[in-house]
Amino acid sequence: MTELVHLDFADGVATITLDSEHNRNALSRQLVTELIGHLDTAVADDTAKVIVLRSAHRVFCSGADLSEAATADPAEGARAMVGLQRQIVTAPKPVVVVLGGPVRAGGLGIVGAADIVLAAESVNFALTEVRLAVAPAIISLTLLERFSSRAAADLFLTGRKFTATEAVATGLVTRAVPDEEVDTALADLLADLTLGYPQGFRETKLLLNHDIIARIDALGEQVAAQSARLFASDEAREAMLAFLSRPKG
Repeated sequence: MTELVHLDFADGVATITLDSEHNRNALSRQLVTELIGHLDTAVADDTAKVIVLRSAHRVFCSGADLSEAATADPAEGARAMVGLQRQIVTAPKPVVVVLGGPVRAGGLGIVGAADIVLAAESVNFALTEVRLAVAPAIISLTLLERFSSRAAADLFLTGRKFTATEAVATGLVTRAVPDEEVDTALADLLADLTLGYPQGFRETKLLLNHDIIARIDALGEQVAAQSARLFASDEAREAMLAFLSRPKG
């Protein structure tokens, strides 16, 4: 089986790269399992002070793998996504997400869980769940701690695209830079982060992420059950089939 997520270590940084181009890094069972495993390895490796998560291709993540929805257990996938967000939030090292292309639906949960998010100005986002007869239940665990209530209502209910600049304004993205400056901006950020000490990172992240962790622990099981119920519904299956049947291009 071809690996869909890669892990590399260099200069005090663990870089995790999503590399499932055929489905635009959709959150398949394999991709999520590999991502969770690589995060565990990166956290355990004492040579890495910082974890960077990025994509090998233009699209960062297209959301749920709808082609698996008809056969996979929705409850299992829902619980895995709750666990993935908690894993990122509770990691004792800074987790930096670097975005060079679009992010959709469930992929925003990874963005919301990260400590720092660097995006190219051309990147766009969309929370398209309502257009598939489901809800952003699981990713609300992290996103509702980032967005204002008005921004959340707008973006969750309309499913519209929004830009990297707007994502900065809503609190989802830390910084948006011109596309050609992403690598330079990342290098500058890592130069600052690698000066930190493990104890400082660990204790500071506990302060920063206290409310998100509390929300995940209080509501994780509830939203996982809600998500599983919605994905298994006739209305959602009909909407997903229509989406998968649309002409591509």
